[in-house]
Amino acid sequence: MESQNVEYKLFWKDDYLKWICGFANAQGGTIYIGIDDNGNVVGIKDAKKLLEDIPNKVVNYMGIVADVNLHHKDDLDYISIGIEPSNVPISFRGKYYCRSGSTMQELNGSALQQFVLKRMGRSWDDIPNEHATIKDLDRKAIKYFLDNGIAADRIDKSESNSSTQRVLENLGLITEDGKLKNAALLLFAKNPRRYFTCVEFKIGRFRRNVADLIIQDVIEGNIIQMTDRVVQVLKAKYLTSPIHYEGMKRREPLEVPEEALREILYNAIAHKDYTGAPIQMRVWDDYVEIWNEGGLPIGYTPDTLLKKHSSRPRNRNIANAFFKAGFIESWGRGYEKIFEGFKAAGLPMPTIEEADGGIRVSFQRNNQGNPQTISQTDATETPQKTSQKTPQKTSQKILELIEGNPQITTHEMAAIIGIDRRNIHRNIKKLREQGVLRRVGPDKGGHWEIIKEV
Repeated sequence: MESQNVEYKLFWKDDYLKWICGFANAQGGTIYIGIDDNGNVVGIKDAKKLLEDIPNKVVNYMGIVADVNLHHKDDLDYISIGIEPSNVPISFRGKYYCRSGSTMQELNGSALQQFVLKRMGRSWDDIPNEHATIKDLDRKAIKYFLDNGIAADRIDKSESNSSTQRVLENLGLITEDGKLKNAALLLFAKNPRRYFTCVEFKIGRFRRNVADLIIQDVIEGNIIQMTDRVVQVLKAKYLTSPIHYEGMKRREPLEVPEEALREILYNAIAHKDYTGAPIQMRVWDDYVEIWNEGGLPIGYTPDTLLKKHSSRPRNRNIANAFFKAGFIESWGRGYEKIFEGFKAAGLPMPTIEEADGGIRVSFQRNNQGNPQTISQTDATETPQKTSQKTPQKTSQKILELIEGNPQITTHEMAAIIGIDRRNIHRNIKKLREQGVLRRVGPDKGGHWEIIKEV
Protein backbone atom coordinates (compact mmCIF):
# COMPACT_ATOMS: atom_id res chain seq x y z
CA MET A 1 0.00 0.00 0.00
CA GLU A 2 1.09 3.58 -0.61
CA SER A 3 2.48 5.39 2.42
CA GLN A 4 4.60 8.34 3.34
CA ASN A 5 7.65 6.66 1.83
CA VAL A 6 6.04 4.62 -0.97
CA GLU A 7 4.37 5.81 -4.18
CA TYR A 8 2.76 3.73 -6.96
CA LYS A 9 2.54 4.91 -10.58
CA LEU A 10 0.94 3.15 -13.54
CA PHE A 11 3.49 4.44 -16.03
CA TRP A 12 6.50 6.75 -16.14
CA LYS A 13 6.31 10.50 -16.77
CA ASP A 14 9.23 12.91 -16.50
CA ASP A 15 7.03 14.93 -14.16
CA TYR A 16 7.68 12.22 -11.56
CA LEU A 17 11.20 13.58 -11.22
CA LYS A 18 9.55 16.08 -8.86
CA TRP A 19 8.59 13.16 -6.62
CA ILE A 20 12.16 11.88 -6.65
CA CYS A 21 13.31 15.38 -5.66
CA GLY A 22 10.68 15.45 -2.91
CA PHE A 23 11.73 12.09 -1.47
CA ALA A 24 15.40 13.15 -1.52
CA ASN A 25 14.55 16.32 0.42
CA ALA A 26 12.49 14.38 2.98
CA GLN A 27 13.15 10.95 4.46
CA GLY A 28 13.78 9.09 1.24
CA GLY A 29 11.38 6.59 -0.30
CA THR A 30 10.53 4.28 -3.19
CA ILE A 31 8.51 4.90 -6.34
CA TYR A 32 7.11 1.86 -8.16
CA ILE A 33 6.32 2.19 -11.87
CA GLY A 34 3.83 -0.30 -13.28
CA ILE A 35 1.75 -0.81 -10.10
CA ASP A 36 -1.73 0.58 -9.46
CA ASP A 37 -2.94 2.38 -6.31
CA ASN A 38 -4.01 -0.92 -4.73
CA GLY A 39 -0.55 -2.41 -5.09
CA ASN A 40 -1.41 -4.69 -8.05
CA VAL A 41 1.24 -5.15 -10.72
CA VAL A 42 -0.13 -4.01 -14.10
CA GLY A 43 3.17 -3.96 -15.97
CA ILE A 44 4.91 -1.36 -18.15
CA LYS A 45 6.24 -1.23 -21.70
CA ASP A 46 9.84 -0.42 -22.63
CA ALA A 47 11.02 -1.39 -19.17
CA LYS A 48 14.61 -1.88 -20.27
CA LYS A 49 14.74 1.57 -21.88
CA LEU A 50 13.34 3.18 -18.72
CA LEU A 51 15.93 1.27 -16.71
CA GLU A 52 18.56 3.33 -18.53
CA ASP A 53 16.71 6.64 -19.00
CA ILE A 54 15.50 7.21 -15.43
CA PRO A 55 18.91 7.03 -13.69
CA ASN A 56 20.43 9.33 -16.32
CA LYS A 57 17.67 11.94 -15.91
CA VAL A 58 17.95 11.83 -12.13
CA VAL A 59 21.71 12.47 -12.33
CA ASN A 60 21.43 15.15 -15.03
CA TYR A 61 18.61 17.13 -13.42
CA MET A 62 19.40 16.70 -9.71
CA GLY A 63 22.94 15.39 -9.39
CA ILE A 64 21.94 12.44 -7.23
CA VAL A 65 21.98 8.69 -7.79
CA ALA A 66 18.77 6.68 -7.57
CA ASP A 67 18.65 2.91 -7.14
CA VAL A 68 16.60 1.81 -10.18
CA ASN A 69 15.76 -1.90 -10.53
CA LEU A 70 13.68 -4.05 -12.90
CA HIS A 71 11.27 -6.62 -11.41
CA HIS A 72 9.03 -9.31 -12.86
CA LYS A 73 5.74 -10.78 -11.62
CA ASP A 74 3.31 -12.97 -13.58
CA ASP A 75 5.18 -12.17 -16.81
CA LEU A 76 4.77 -8.45 -16.15
CA ASP A 77 7.62 -5.97 -15.76
CA TYR A 78 7.69 -3.17 -13.21
CA ILE A 79 10.39 -0.86 -11.90
CA SER A 80 11.36 0.34 -8.44
CA ILE A 81 13.18 3.63 -7.89
CA GLY A 82 14.81 3.88 -4.48
CA ILE A 83 15.76 7.36 -3.26
CA GLU A 84 17.96 8.01 -0.24
CA PRO A 85 17.47 11.18 1.84
CA SER A 86 19.96 13.88 0.86
CA ASN A 87 22.16 15.82 3.28
CA VAL A 88 21.97 18.91 1.06
CA PRO A 89 18.94 20.61 -0.55
CA ILE A 90 18.03 19.11 -3.93
CA SER A 91 16.29 21.11 -6.66
CA PHE A 92 14.59 20.08 -9.90
CA ARG A 93 14.64 22.70 -12.66
CA GLY A 94 15.34 25.41 -10.10
CA LYS A 95 12.51 24.46 -7.75
CA TYR A 96 12.58 22.62 -4.46
CA TYR A 97 10.07 19.91 -3.58
CA CYS A 98 9.52 17.96 -0.40
CA ARG A 99 7.43 14.94 0.47
CA SER A 100 5.10 15.72 3.38
CA GLY A 101 2.76 12.95 4.45
CA SER A 102 1.35 11.54 1.22
CA THR A 103 1.62 14.80 -0.73
CA MET A 104 4.35 16.57 -2.67
CA GLN A 105 4.87 20.23 -1.80
CA GLU A 106 6.85 22.91 -3.56
CA LEU A 107 8.94 24.88 -1.10
CA ASN A 108 9.20 28.64 -1.38
CA GLY A 109 9.41 31.73 0.77
CA SER A 110 10.05 31.19 4.46
CA ALA A 111 9.41 27.44 4.13
CA LEU A 112 12.31 27.18 1.66
CA GLN A 113 14.51 29.32 3.88
CA GLN A 114 13.80 27.13 6.89
CA PHE A 115 14.42 24.01 4.83
CA VAL A 116 17.79 25.21 3.48
CA LEU A 117 18.94 26.28 6.94
CA LYS A 118 17.95 22.92 8.38
CA ARG A 119 19.89 21.07 5.70
CA MET A 120 22.88 23.22 6.68
CA GLY A 121 22.43 22.10 10.27
CA ARG A 122 21.11 25.48 11.38
CA SER A 123 17.81 27.16 12.23
CA TRP A 124 16.66 30.72 11.56
CA ASP A 125 17.15 31.74 15.17
CA ASP A 126 20.81 30.69 14.84
CA ILE A 127 21.65 33.42 12.32
CA PRO A 128 23.81 36.23 13.76
CA ASN A 129 22.68 39.85 13.61
CA GLU A 130 25.30 42.20 12.21
CA HIS A 131 24.27 45.34 14.10
CA ALA A 132 22.94 44.47 17.58
CA THR A 133 25.16 44.48 20.68
CA ILE A 134 24.83 43.31 24.27
CA LYS A 135 23.78 46.87 25.19
CA ASP A 136 20.54 46.21 23.28
CA LEU A 137 19.58 43.44 25.72
CA ASP A 138 17.47 43.88 28.84
CA ARG A 139 19.26 42.72 31.96
CA LYS A 140 15.91 42.27 33.72
CA ALA A 141 14.90 39.75 31.07
CA ILE A 142 18.18 37.89 31.67
CA LYS A 143 17.48 37.86 35.42
CA TYR A 144 13.93 36.63 34.79
CA PHE A 145 15.37 33.75 32.75
CA LEU A 146 17.94 32.86 35.42
CA ASP A 147 15.42 33.03 38.28
CA ASN A 148 13.00 30.72 36.48
CA GLY A 149 15.72 28.30 35.44
CA ILE A 150 17.07 28.06 38.99
CA ALA A 151 13.54 27.56 40.38
CA ALA A 152 13.04 24.73 37.87
CA ASP A 153 16.39 23.13 38.85
CA ARG A 154 17.64 23.45 35.28
CA ILE A 155 20.20 26.14 36.05
CA ASP A 156 22.65 25.88 38.95
CA LYS A 157 22.16 28.37 41.80
CA SER A 158 25.77 29.50 41.37
CA GLU A 159 24.74 31.08 38.05
CA SER A 160 22.24 33.48 39.67
CA ASN A 161 24.47 36.52 39.12
CA SER A 162 26.08 35.42 35.87
CA SER A 163 26.98 38.20 33.47
CA THR A 164 24.90 38.69 30.36
CA GLN A 165 27.91 37.61 28.30
CA ARG A 166 28.19 34.34 30.23
CA VAL A 167 24.47 33.59 29.90
CA LEU A 168 24.65 34.12 26.15
CA GLU A 169 27.74 31.92 25.87
CA ASN A 170 26.13 29.13 27.92
CA LEU A 171 23.06 29.23 25.67
CA GLY A 172 25.14 29.43 22.49
CA LEU A 173 23.50 32.74 21.54
CA ILE A 174 26.65 34.70 20.70
CA THR A 175 29.27 33.97 18.05
CA GLU A 176 33.02 33.84 18.63
CA ASP A 177 33.36 37.34 17.19
CA GLY A 178 30.67 38.75 19.52
CA LYS A 179 27.66 38.81 17.16
CA LEU A 180 24.28 38.21 18.80
CA LYS A 181 22.11 35.54 17.22
CA ASN A 182 18.48 36.17 16.30
CA ALA A 183 17.38 34.06 19.27
CA ALA A 184 19.24 36.32 21.73
CA LEU A 185 17.34 39.36 20.45
CA LEU A 186 13.97 37.63 20.44
CA LEU A 187 14.49 36.33 23.96
CA PHE A 188 16.13 39.28 25.71
CA ALA A 189 16.14 42.47 23.61
CA LYS A 190 14.76 45.69 25.11
CA ASN A 191 12.85 46.23 21.87
CA PRO A 192 12.76 43.11 19.66
CA ARG A 193 10.54 44.88 17.11
CA ARG A 194 13.52 47.00 16.19
CA TYR A 195 14.89 43.89 14.51
CA PHE A 196 11.82 41.74 13.77
CA THR A 197 8.47 43.18 12.73
CA CYS A 198 6.31 40.23 13.76
CA VAL A 199 7.28 39.78 17.42
CA GLU A 200 3.71 40.30 18.54
CA PHE A 201 0.92 38.36 20.18
CA LYS A 202 -2.52 39.58 19.06
CA ILE A 203 -5.61 38.88 21.15
CA GLY A 204 -9.12 39.60 19.94
CA ARG A 205 -12.56 39.11 21.49
CA PHE A 206 -15.21 38.10 18.94
CA ARG A 207 -18.92 37.37 19.08
CA ARG A 208 -20.76 36.16 15.98
CA ASN A 209 -17.97 36.12 13.36
CA VAL A 210 -14.50 37.51 12.63
CA ALA A 211 -16.03 40.83 11.57
CA ASP A 212 -17.67 41.18 14.99
CA LEU A 213 -14.55 42.24 16.90
CA ILE A 214 -15.34 43.72 20.31
CA ILE A 215 -11.92 44.46 21.75
CA GLN A 216 -8.31 43.64 20.99
CA ASP A 217 -4.81 43.84 22.46
CA VAL A 218 -1.33 43.52 21.01
CA ILE A 219 1.33 42.14 23.35
CA GLU A 220 4.87 43.16 22.43
CA GLY A 221 8.33 42.81 23.95
CA ASN A 222 10.79 39.97 24.45
CA ILE A 223 9.46 36.44 24.11
CA ILE A 224 10.98 35.06 27.32
CA GLN A 225 8.41 37.09 29.32
CA MET A 226 5.65 37.13 26.72
CA THR A 227 3.60 34.28 28.18
CA ASP A 228 3.36 36.06 31.55
CA ARG A 229 2.18 39.24 29.84
CA VAL A 230 -0.39 37.38 27.75
CA VAL A 231 -1.78 35.55 30.78
CA GLN A 232 -2.02 38.85 32.70
CA VAL A 233 -4.12 40.43 29.95
CA LEU A 234 -6.27 37.30 29.53
CA LYS A 235 -7.08 37.27 33.24
CA ALA A 236 -7.87 40.96 33.28
CA LYS A 237 -10.02 41.23 30.15
CA TYR A 238 -10.81 38.02 28.30
CA LEU A 239 -11.24 34.97 30.55
CA THR A 240 -13.16 34.53 33.79
CA SER A 241 -11.95 33.35 37.19
CA PRO A 242 -15.08 32.08 38.99
CA ILE A 243 -14.93 32.36 42.78
CA HIS A 244 -15.59 29.34 44.97
CA TYR A 245 -14.68 28.23 48.47
CA GLU A 246 -12.87 25.13 49.70
CA GLY A 247 -13.76 25.16 53.38
CA MET A 248 -12.82 28.67 54.52
CA LYS A 249 -10.38 29.27 51.65
CA ARG A 250 -11.42 31.46 48.74
CA ARG A 251 -10.38 30.10 45.31
CA GLU A 252 -10.37 31.94 41.98
CA PRO A 253 -9.00 29.49 39.39
CA LEU A 254 -8.97 30.51 35.75
CA GLU A 255 -11.84 29.06 33.72
CA VAL A 256 -9.34 26.92 31.75
CA PRO A 257 -6.42 25.03 33.35
CA GLU A 258 -3.72 27.68 33.60
CA GLU A 259 -0.71 25.37 33.36
CA ALA A 260 -2.11 23.74 30.22
CA LEU A 261 -2.88 27.18 28.79
CA ARG A 262 0.69 28.29 29.47
CA GLU A 263 1.99 25.15 27.75
CA ILE A 264 -0.06 26.04 24.65
CA LEU A 265 1.31 29.59 24.74
CA TYR A 266 4.91 28.43 25.23
CA ASN A 267 4.58 26.09 22.25
CA ALA A 268 3.11 28.80 20.02
CA ILE A 269 5.86 31.27 20.97
CA ALA A 270 8.80 28.87 20.87
CA HIS A 271 7.89 27.19 17.58
CA LYS A 272 6.60 30.21 15.65
CA ASP A 273 8.06 31.11 12.27
CA TYR A 274 9.34 34.60 13.12
CA THR A 275 9.62 35.56 9.46
CA GLY A 276 5.82 35.31 9.21
CA ALA A 277 2.70 36.82 10.76
CA PRO A 278 2.16 37.56 14.49
CA ILE A 279 0.60 34.94 16.77
CA GLN A 280 -3.17 35.38 16.83
CA MET A 281 -5.54 34.42 19.64
CA ARG A 282 -9.29 34.63 19.10
CA VAL A 283 -11.54 34.45 22.14
CA TRP A 284 -15.16 33.50 21.36
CA ASP A 285 -18.13 33.06 23.69
CA ASP A 286 -17.56 29.35 24.14
CA TYR A 287 -14.06 28.57 22.89
CA VAL A 288 -10.58 29.96 22.22
CA GLU A 289 -8.26 29.40 19.28
CA ILE A 290 -4.54 30.20 19.02
CA TRP A 291 -2.72 30.25 15.69
CA ASN A 292 1.00 30.59 15.02
CA GLU A 293 2.68 30.62 11.63
CA GLY A 294 4.91 27.69 10.74
CA GLY A 295 3.93 24.16 9.77
CA LEU A 296 4.79 20.92 11.50
CA PRO A 297 8.14 19.20 10.94
CA ILE A 298 8.36 17.21 7.72
CA GLY A 299 6.56 13.91 8.12
CA TYR A 300 4.55 15.07 11.15
CA THR A 301 0.78 15.47 11.25
CA PRO A 302 -1.48 16.76 14.05
CA ASP A 303 -2.02 13.11 15.01
CA THR A 304 1.74 12.78 15.59
CA LEU A 305 1.47 15.29 18.43
CA LEU A 306 -1.21 13.21 20.15
CA LYS A 307 1.16 10.31 20.74
CA LYS A 308 4.77 9.80 21.73
CA HIS A 309 7.03 11.63 19.29
CA SER A 310 10.53 13.03 19.12
CA SER A 311 11.08 16.73 19.73
CA ARG A 312 12.01 18.54 16.50
CA PRO A 313 11.83 22.28 17.30
CA ARG A 314 11.78 24.86 14.52
CA ASN A 315 13.83 27.32 16.60
CA ARG A 316 16.36 25.19 18.42
CA ASN A 317 18.02 28.00 20.37
CA ILE A 318 14.71 29.42 21.56
CA ALA A 319 13.47 25.97 22.51
CA ASN A 320 16.67 25.35 24.46
CA ALA A 321 16.28 28.61 26.39
CA PHE A 322 12.63 27.83 27.14
CA PHE A 323 13.67 24.39 28.37
CA LYS A 324 16.42 25.81 30.60
CA ALA A 325 13.90 28.28 32.03
CA GLY A 326 11.59 25.37 32.91
CA PHE A 327 8.87 26.40 30.45
CA ILE A 328 8.83 23.39 28.12
CA GLU A 329 9.97 19.78 27.96
CA SER A 330 12.65 18.55 25.57
CA TRP A 331 11.11 15.15 24.90
CA GLY A 332 8.04 16.06 22.85
CA ARG A 333 5.69 15.82 25.87
CA GLY A 334 4.19 19.30 25.55
CA TYR A 335 0.84 18.30 24.10
CA GLU A 336 0.61 15.29 26.39
CA LYS A 337 0.82 17.68 29.35
CA ILE A 338 -1.81 19.93 27.76
CA PHE A 339 -4.25 17.06 27.35
CA GLU A 340 -3.61 15.86 30.90
CA GLY A 341 -4.43 19.35 32.20
CA PHE A 342 -7.71 19.62 30.30
CA LYS A 343 -8.69 16.09 31.28
CA ALA A 344 -8.09 16.84 34.96
CA ALA A 345 -10.28 19.96 34.61
CA GLY A 346 -13.09 17.91 33.08
CA LEU A 347 -12.90 19.78 29.78
CA PRO A 348 -12.86 18.35 26.24
CA MET A 349 -9.45 17.77 24.73
CA PRO A 350 -8.07 20.66 22.63
CA THR A 351 -7.99 20.13 18.86
CA ILE A 352 -4.89 20.65 16.73
CA GLU A 353 -4.93 21.35 13.01
CA GLU A 354 -2.73 22.69 10.26
CA ALA A 355 -4.32 25.85 8.88
CA ASP A 356 -3.22 28.83 6.77
CA GLY A 357 0.43 27.86 6.82
CA GLY A 358 0.56 27.33 10.55
CA ILE A 359 -0.81 25.45 13.55
CA ARG A 360 -4.14 26.21 15.20
CA VAL A 361 -5.02 24.92 18.68
CA SER A 362 -8.64 25.29 19.81
CA PHE A 363 -10.10 24.56 23.22
CA GLN A 364 -13.44 24.96 24.94
CA ARG A 365 -14.08 27.58 27.59
CA ASN A 366 -15.58 26.75 30.98
CA ASN A 367 -17.15 30.14 31.66
CA GLN A 368 -20.20 28.76 33.45
CA GLY A 369 -22.77 30.58 31.35
CA ASN A 370 -21.05 33.97 31.65
CA PRO A 371 -19.02 34.29 28.44
CA GLN A 372 -18.89 38.08 28.42
CA THR A 373 -15.81 39.17 30.35
CA ILE A 374 -15.51 42.78 29.18
CA SER A 375 -17.59 45.82 29.92
CA GLN A 376 -20.72 46.23 27.83
CA THR A 377 -20.52 50.02 28.26
CA ASP A 378 -16.98 50.58 27.03
CA ALA A 379 -15.22 48.23 24.66
CA THR A 380 -11.96 50.17 24.80
CA GLU A 381 -11.55 50.34 28.57
CA THR A 382 -12.14 47.93 31.43
CA PRO A 383 -13.57 50.16 34.18
CA GLN A 384 -13.31 48.90 37.72
CA LYS A 385 -13.99 50.51 41.10
CA THR A 386 -11.16 52.88 41.86
CA SER A 387 -11.97 53.83 45.44
CA GLN A 388 -10.05 50.85 46.78
CA LYS A 389 -6.90 51.73 44.84
CA THR A 390 -4.63 54.02 46.86
CA PRO A 391 -2.08 56.10 44.90
CA GLN A 392 0.83 54.35 46.61
CA LYS A 393 -0.44 50.89 45.75
CA THR A 394 -1.20 51.97 42.18
CA SER A 395 2.27 53.42 41.68
CA GLN A 396 3.88 50.27 43.07
CA LYS A 397 1.77 48.09 40.80
CA ILE A 398 2.73 50.20 37.78
CA LEU A 399 6.41 49.75 38.59
CA GLU A 400 5.96 45.99 39.01
CA LEU A 401 4.27 45.77 35.61
CA ILE A 402 7.01 47.84 33.96
CA GLU A 403 9.68 45.72 35.57
CA GLY A 404 8.10 42.64 34.02
CA ASN A 405 7.47 44.32 30.64
CA PRO A 406 9.21 47.63 29.81
CA GLN A 407 7.14 47.89 26.60
CA ILE A 408 3.80 47.69 28.42
CA THR A 409 1.23 50.31 27.37
CA THR A 410 -0.88 52.47 29.67
CA HIS A 411 -3.92 50.74 28.17
CA GLU A 412 -2.59 47.36 29.34
CA MET A 413 -1.73 48.77 32.77
CA ALA A 414 -5.27 50.08 33.19
CA ALA A 415 -6.76 46.73 32.23
CA ILE A 416 -4.53 44.71 34.54
CA ILE A 417 -4.75 47.01 37.58
CA GLY A 418 -8.44 47.72 37.09
CA ILE A 419 -8.49 51.53 36.89
CA ASP A 420 -9.01 54.03 34.10
CA ARG A 421 -6.14 55.32 31.96
CA ARG A 422 -6.35 58.86 33.34
CA ASN A 423 -5.46 57.48 36.78
CA ILE A 424 -2.54 55.58 35.22
CA HIS A 425 -1.27 58.75 33.53
CA ARG A 426 -1.50 60.72 36.81
CA ASN A 427 0.54 58.13 38.67
CA ILE A 428 3.14 57.89 35.90
CA LYS A 429 3.47 61.69 35.88
CA LYS A 430 4.20 61.67 39.64
CA LEU A 431 6.75 58.85 39.26
CA ARG A 432 8.54 60.77 36.52
CA GLU A 433 8.54 63.97 38.60
CA GLN A 434 10.03 62.00 41.51
CA GLY A 435 12.83 60.76 39.25
CA VAL A 436 11.70 57.15 39.63
CA LEU A 437 10.60 56.50 36.06
CA ARG A 438 11.40 57.77 32.59
CA ARG A 439 10.29 57.09 29.05
CA VAL A 440 12.92 56.02 26.48
CA GLY A 441 11.91 56.59 22.87
CA PRO A 442 8.52 57.49 21.38
CA ASP A 443 5.12 56.50 22.74
CA LYS A 444 4.91 53.81 20.07
CA GLY A 445 8.02 51.68 19.88
CA GLY A 446 9.74 53.03 22.98
CA HIS A 447 9.94 51.56 26.49
CA TRP A 448 9.84 52.49 30.18
CA GLU A 449 12.94 52.54 32.38
CA ILE A 450 12.96 52.47 36.18
CA ILE A 451 15.73 54.81 37.34
CA LYS A 452 15.64 54.16 41.08
CA GLU A 453 13.74 52.17 43.66
CA VAL A 454 10.83 53.79 45.48
